[in-house]
Amino acid sequence: MAVTTAAGPLTVALVDDYDIVLTGLAHMFDHYRDRIVVAEIDANAPLSDSVDIVLYDSFAQPESDHHEIGELVKNVKARKVVVYTWNFHPELVESAQKQGVHGYLSKALPARELVAALEAVHSGSTVVSPVTGRSASSPGLDWPGRREGFTDRESEILALITQGKNNAEVATLTYLSPNTVKSYIRSIYRKIGAGSRTQAVLWGVANGFTPDHHRIDHWLGGP
Repeated sequence: MAVTTAAGPLTVALVDDYDIVLTGLAHMFDHYRDRIVVAEIDANAPLSDSVDIVLYDSFAQPESDHHEIGELVKNVKARKVVVYTWNFHPELVESAQKQGVHGYLSKALPARELVAALEAVHSGSTVVSPVTGRSASSPGLDWPGRREGFTDRESEILALITQGKNNAEVATLTYLSPNTVKSYIRSIYRKIGAGSRTQAVLWGVANGFTPDHHRIDHWLGGP
């Protein structure tokens, strides 16, 4: 059953640093506009009203630094905050819950289940997706490098490399082992024909892997 406020469908603001991720996520709600309205996708157009839910997409965010999530929970414009991620490391889930998030949802959810989960959060439930291992992302999603054949995890790692993170930092931020990170990097190099880290970074900068931090700053009270 659809859940609506007195004014109509739920209003959801999408928060992420990457245009392509935001656009793909917004399109997942195309068939549910009677239940979900994307209230904001352009951080350059300030939102003065509160929204029912802020959906924080964690793509290529430093997930071990929980400052962004904590600040979103404190933001009076966000009635509820939900993390949307493929990283379900127990420490991340526990930390987010301690900070007061109202949902921790998997990117493996099809659109109908994502909408239902957001409605449950709006009704007062705390929803954490059951995850047994790493699942494939929902087919409706998009991310930088997908058209070049990158998996979501490879794209996340290249985005972190493009931001200047070294292998040890990438491993810490993604909760992967250093050897696993190296394996992903080798796969990335093969797919883009890079022979060095510098070439990979230059490719990333030229192909949409540079974040627009203004989108996050906007919700954290920045300029």
